[in-house]
Amino acid sequence: MNSFAEHVTADRRLVVLRLLEQAPDYRGNAYLLQRALDGFGHAVGMDRLDTDLAWLAEQDLLKLEAVGGVSIATLTQRGADVAHGRVVVPGVARPAPGA
Repeated sequence: MNSFAEHVTADRRLVVLRLLEQAPDYRGNAYLLQRALDGFGHAVGMDRLDTDLAWLAEQDLLKLEAVGGVSIATLTQRGADVAHGRVVVPGVARPAPGA
């Protein structure tokens, strides 16, 4: 059985993917993502967000690049598929139907 913390982490990762899906060019910097996550009930420090972004990149759900010391995340096609529930990745929550 999954712990509450695992559910929170999986939901936070899904929210990151869905935020990037809505962003122009499917890209966003870590600072904007952090502020947007706060609005979805996921108040996290930059270190936690950086860890999530690196994990999502390892799963090929987004690409990461550093520009002037700021992490820029770009959604991949696989990440978009996960955000829509077409692909299931353990560690990322599946969106609710119609969400």
